[in-house]
Amino acid sequence: QACFPNGRGVNPDLDVERKAPSFSVERLTTILDEGAQNTKLRREVEKVILSDPAFSRENQYFQTPPEQYETAVRKSVHLKEKLDQLGWAEGGVISEDLGFNIHTVFKTSIWELGTSDQIAKWIPLADKYHIVGTYAQTELGHGTYLRGLETTATFEIATQEFVLNTPRISAMKWWPGDLGRSATHAVVLAQLYIKGKCYGMHPFFVPIRSLQDGSPRPGVLVGDIGPKMGMNHIDNGFLMLHNVRIPRENMLGKFSQVLPDGSYVKQGSEKINYLTMIVFRVTMLAKEVLPALMKACTIAIRYAVVRRQSELKPGDPEAKVLDFQTQQQKLLPQLASAYAFHFIMGYLDTFYSKGCAEIKQGKFDSLPELHALASVLKAVLTDRCAAGVEVCRRACGGHGYSLLSGLPSLYCRLVASCTYEGENTVMLLQAARFLIRCFGLAQSGQPLPPSVAYLSSRSFGKCAARDQADFLNPDVYTGAYKHRASRSGRIPATCPAHCYYIIVENFVAAVEKLGNEAEIQRIMKHLCDLFALNGIFSDLGDFLHDGYLSEEQADMATASYLDLLAVIRKDAVPLVDAFDFSDGVLNSALGSYDGQVYQRLYEWAQKSPANTQVRAQHGRVCACDRRRRCLWFWLMRSECPSSCLNPFLFSPSCTGEPGLQELPETPLPEGSEQAVRTGSSSSEHGWELPLFLERSLRASRASLEQP
Repeated sequence: QACFPNGRGVNPDLDVERKAPSFSVERLTTILDEGAQNTKLRREVEKVILSDPAFSRENQYFQTPPEQYETAVRKSVHLKEKLDQLGWAEGGVISEDLGFNIHTVFKTSIWELGTSDQIAKWIPLADKYHIVGTYAQTELGHGTYLRGLETTATFEIATQEFVLNTPRISAMKWWPGDLGRSATHAVVLAQLYIKGKCYGMHPFFVPIRSLQDGSPRPGVLVGDIGPKMGMNHIDNGFLMLHNVRIPRENMLGKFSQVLPDGSYVKQGSEKINYLTMIVFRVTMLAKEVLPALMKACTIAIRYAVVRRQSELKPGDPEAKVLDFQTQQQKLLPQLASAYAFHFIMGYLDTFYSKGCAEIKQGKFDSLPELHALASVLKAVLTDRCAAGVEVCRRACGGHGYSLLSGLPSLYCRLVASCTYEGENTVMLLQAARFLIRCFGLAQSGQPLPPSVAYLSSRSFGKCAARDQADFLNPDVYTGAYKHRASRSGRIPATCPAHCYYIIVENFVAAVEKLGNEAEIQRIMKHLCDLFALNGIFSDLGDFLHDGYLSEEQADMATASYLDLLAVIRKDAVPLVDAFDFSDGVLNSALGSYDGQVYQRLYEWAQKSPANTQVRAQHGRVCACDRRRRCLWFWLMRSECPSSCLNPFLFSPSCTGEPGLQELPETPLPEGSEQAVRTGSSSSEHGWELPLFLERSLRASRASLEQP
C-alpha cells in the first residue's frame, strides 16, 4: 500500500469506459453464450474450478517445460475426479493448460470411425482414463498429404492379425500430442496391405505402452520430440513400430472392414478417414482459436485505455493510447474479427451437425462440401487470429513481450494451429479444388452445394455506391465480396476470397436476426460494417483490379472505415467485457478487470524464482562492514574458480541484513584496494571497469594480437 496508494480499486481510466455503454453488456454475453442458462452454468463451473487451489495458474509463467507438463497432468487427473464428484460432463470444462488434450481426439476417432462393439469396448476405458490415447497421423516425412503416409499395416490371414511397421525413418510418427510420455494406446493411421495389395490409409487401435509400468510394448520405440516454441504442457512425441501385432478386430471398422478370409469390405466415401480431422478442426476453431483472439482483444483494449502516452494537444494530460486513431486501426478491426468469427462458427457448427447426421445415415454427398468448408475456415481463421493476436501484442508495447501479459503464450498456441491438423496453404488448395469443380458445375448449369450457390449468379458489373454513406449498406459491401469471390473462382491462390464472402454474408444475416435487440443490433451492425470495410481497405487491389471499384469509390470506402473507428471506440471496453473472461481465465497482468496494470506487473514479477534466489544470495554474501566479496560467487552463485584473476566484489559498500551468514574476510591484493573500492581502473582508455574485468579484457586482447 505504501508503494501503491491507490489500492486495489478499479482503475479510474477503465472505470469511466464502463459508465455508459450503448448496450447491455450482460445481454450481449448471454447472446454469445446462446442463452442466459448457458452463461449461468459457465460461470458456476468457472467459479468451482478457479476456486480450487489444484487449478491455480499463479506460477504458470515461471515453470520449466517439465514442470508445465507435470502440472497439466495433475490438473487433468484432479479435474476428472472433480467432474465425477459433481456429476458434470467432461465437455463442459475447458482449460488451455490441461494435459491429455489429444486424448479427446483419440476418443472422437473411435466414436466416429469405430463400430458399435469397438465403441462399447474402448470408450468406457478411455472415459475413466484406464487407458490414455493419442491420434498418430503425422509422420516425420508426411503430414497433411495423407495418401503419402508410409506406416504399413499388413493383414496375415493365418494369424488373423495386422502387422504394423515403420519401414523407414521418414515413416516415424512425429508430433502427436500425449505420445511423448503419457499415451498407452494410439489410433495409428497406416496403409492397409492385404495379399500384397494396398487399400490405402486406415485407422488402427494400437497398444503402445504397458498398463502396469508404462514401459514401451515389444516392437515399440516411443519418446518425446524435444523442445518446442510453446505449448510445453503437451508431450508431443515420436513412434516407431517394428512387427507390432494387433488383432483383426483392432482396425476401426465403421466404414471399412477386413473379413477373416482377407476380403475387404468398404462403405461410403473414400474420404471418410478425413472425418476425424474435420471434427478436430471444427472443435479447435471453436475452443482454441477464436477464444484466443477474444482474450487478446480483451487484454490489449483494456490496457490501451489504462496506458497513457503523449499529448493530443500541447498542455493537455497524456492521452489514453486507444484515443489515437493509429491504435484504433490496430485493435478495433481485431475486435470486429472476433465477433465475425463467432458468428461464422455458429454457421459452421450447424453445417457440421447436419453433415454428420447424414453421414451416420450412410449419406456421404455433403462430405466434400463439409471438408472444403472446414479446410478453408481452418486456414483463414487460424491465419487471421494468429496475426490478430500478434497485432494486439505489439499494440501493448514492451509489456506485451512479457509472458506475464498473457499474449506471447496465446500467440504461440495460435501459430502452432496454422500448421497442425493441416498446413494452411494445403488447406486452401484442398478447398480450391472443390471450388474449381463447383465453378465447372456452375458453367454447365448444374445445381451447386449451398455454400457455393452464389457461383450460379456471377455478376461482372460495377459497384453502385454513389457516396460514403452507401458503403455502410450491407448490400453494397456484400456485393463487393461476392464479386471478388466469383471472379477469383478460377484462381486457387485466392481461395480466401470465398471464405471472406461467406463470413461477411453470415455476419450480415446474424445482425438481421437481432431485430428484437435494438441496442445490440446497432453495435453489431457497426462491427459488421467495420469488418467488411477493413477487408476492402486492406485488399483494395483486389477490388480495383478489374474496375469493380473506382478510385473515387475506394476513397469513399476508406473514409467510411476510418469514421467507424471513432464510433466503435466508445464501446470498445464494454464489447470486450461482453466476452466475460474472468481474471483467472485470462491470466494476464495487463488485461485484468480492475485495470491495475502496473501494480499487478510488479507483484507478479516478484514471484520469479530469480528474484527469490538473488535475494537469498545477496544476503548470504552481503558485503556489510566494507568486506570484499568474490565477484564470481556474486554473479554465478557458485564457488570462485582458481583461475579468477581478482576474486573480489568491486562494490565494497552494502547494507547487510543482520543474522545472515557471511563469507570469511579476504584481503585485497596490494595496490588494488582503491581500484576495487571506486570501481575505477588505471586503464589507458579510462574505462570505469573493476580490475577483474579489466584484466580479463587485457588477456583477451593479447590473445587476439598473437599471430
